[in-house]
Amino acid sequence: MLDDTLKTQLKAYLERVTQPFEIKASLNEGPSASEMLGLLQDIAAMSDKITLTTDGQDARKPSFSLQRSGTDMSLRFAAIPMGHEFTSLVLALLWVGGHPPKVEPEVIEQIKALEGDYRFEVYMSLSCHNCPDVVQALALMAVLNPRVQTVIIDGALYQDEVNAREIMAVPSVYLNGEVFGSGRMTVEEIVAKLDTGAAARDAAKLSAKPAFDVLIVGGGPAGAAAAVYAARKGIRTGVAAERFGGQVNDTLAIENYISVLETDGPKFAAALESHVKAYDVDIMNLQRAEALIPAAAPGDLIEVKLANGGSLKSKTVILSTGARWRNVNVPGEVEYKNKGVAYCPHCDGPLFKGKRVAVIGGGNSGVEAAIDLAGIVAHVSLLEFGDALRADAVLVNKLKSLPNVSIHTSAQTTEFTGAEGKLNGLSYTDRVSGTAHHIALEGVFVQIGLVPNTEWLKGVVELSKHGEIIVDAKGQTSVPGVFAAGDVTTVPFKQIVIAAGDGAKAALGAFDHLMRS
Repeated sequence: MLDDTLKTQLKAYLERVTQPFEIKASLNEGPSASEMLGLLQDIAAMSDKITLTTDGQDARKPSFSLQRSGTDMSLRFAAIPMGHEFTSLVLALLWVGGHPPKVEPEVIEQIKALEGDYRFEVYMSLSCHNCPDVVQALALMAVLNPRVQTVIIDGALYQDEVNAREIMAVPSVYLNGEVFGSGRMTVEEIVAKLDTGAAARDAAKLSAKPAFDVLIVGGGPAGAAAAVYAARKGIRTGVAAERFGGQVNDTLAIENYISVLETDGPKFAAALESHVKAYDVDIMNLQRAEALIPAAAPGDLIEVKLANGGSLKSKTVILSTGARWRNVNVPGEVEYKNKGVAYCPHCDGPLFKGKRVAVIGGGNSGVEAAIDLAGIVAHVSLLEFGDALRADAVLVNKLKSLPNVSIHTSAQTTEFTGAEGKLNGLSYTDRVSGTAHHIALEGVFVQIGLVPNTEWLKGVVELSKHGEIIVDAKGQTSVPGVFAAGDVTTVPFKQIVIAAGDGAKAALGAFDHLMRS
């Protein structure tokens, strides 16, 4: 099951196991069960502290549980966790085997203190780069708290369950049989939803912090670069981020960041955070800014109010809140989001195996999505508003060579249609002839660009007609002491490398402002 390289790596990891545990497999006669058994036999052969039994009677077959000897731990994989989830499996094996997790001690204590009984079921796909964070978070909670039960389910392996629950996006999490959440979530976010008093405690702690010299709002490439450059000046630096890494977390392949030949979004985001943590920077994750209050007079502090009720103060502020996927804004989009309307083809594509889908957007992202999906689904319809595709010629030529793809240009999407809570089609108008068309399908992937996260800044800083923050050559906004960087600004060409440079420039601009004032 595992090649020699993976076996060598896994054996080295399993040397860190200090406590014996059992892998109990529930198998059937299918090929997936044979594949799972091969994987588990490889694992068990690598450590004398791991015991494998195959007499499990769980209703989901094939599946396997991990249980530390002498505990009531309840962690099950209804999956063959390879691909993006291999790391999740390795971490689960280490945690069950007594190796300490790299999680803040206060989060561990918060998990252990959770009261009540929680049975989580998380549906994922092996190609989803957003899923491992959720899978690992829920696995860790099951290891730390015996009142938390976690089952990790591969949607492709248990397609009947996916269809019965009408799951059309991953990761999808159920708690005690009811929908708990979907999309990327960290362990801190999950625990915060369960621990209802956490927000108030966090708000009080944040509000009590002394003022910063530079406060950065947003933790993407621009925010991370700003933090590093500011901290290197020896000034008090803080980062308040809703999700460290920002939009990068939703990027699959990164092949154009100079000096890094190839990586993926989650790895790059983790590297950003690791670099920032190497300096004396106060990172405040899971914090959404709701209001910016400029200094009342020269020398006064700028205030940033947070969604949880807390507030932070600083001599200067750098806004790097980035951007998010742009919506089509037609009837049915909100109603059928995660019920056929999706935004991440790499994550959710496997859920539409053998089905009909559409991609809206003829730029590089849209055409790449259509090419990727064509290898999974029955048919792809690509719709582009303009009169020609805007993607690179090599991508367009590849797309046109695929037999199960149809291309519609000058196509204005007018409605997403559905029945019984699920998407069943898409309507569009031919902008040349004016003819209305309807395509019957099960999924739509929206790939039409980004919109800046500046709604909370309207009326405070000057924005362009597109909602971007207007900045000068040093990143200064219309408000003294407030700078901005990255995709949220008017700087052209929204690229990771440009955002990082922009963040460095804004930090230097803020430092210059501090010296002069």
